[in-house]
Amino acid sequence: TADFDMAIRIAVNAKTSHPSVCNAMETLLVHEAIAPEFLPKLSWAMGEKHVEMRGDARAREICPEMNEATEEDWSTEYGDLILSIKVVPDLDAAIAHINKYNTGHSETIVTKNLENAHRFQREVDAAAVYVNASTRFTDGFEFGFGAEIGISTQKLHARGPMGLEALTSTKYLIYGEGQIR
Repeated sequence: TADFDMAIRIAVNAKTSHPSVCNAMETLLVHEAIAPEFLPKLSWAMGEKHVEMRGDARAREICPEMNEATEEDWSTEYGDLILSIKVVPDLDAAIAHINKYNTGHSETIVTKNLENAHRFQREVDAAAVYVNASTRFTDGFEFGFGAEIGISTQKLHARGPMGLEALTSTKYLIYGEGQIR
């Protein structure tokens, strides 16, 4: 149920606005029902930005200009204008793929289906999970933490973009007058 124009704008932004940063898109999953119509449009848009595309067998059937994606591509952070593309049969396969290969940083889904959007947000294991927005927003400044100090994909203490407060610890200085417990 993705709006193709929105999906292409988000994908191009997530891959090309600053490809060397940790919130840039590295892999794009496309539902098989829309792949024949969507992938050629995406391929043209990415080609305009000089993005090298590496696709699985199904993506390359639709867009033969793509290079072959390897198993290593699914977990590679390129830091460059390279994008791996996989065609998936359903949301289950997309979530399983993401949870197997992702960095735990940020993920997004483009959809008009609110049920799928909520399920994606619940089940995808990442510090920031978006619906209909670019992963490039995963940044401490964008999240209101001041200048970004770092990002954590750990589940405990701070998860996601961090500002200074998340990187500080607390030390308690206690004075007493003989109190006991």
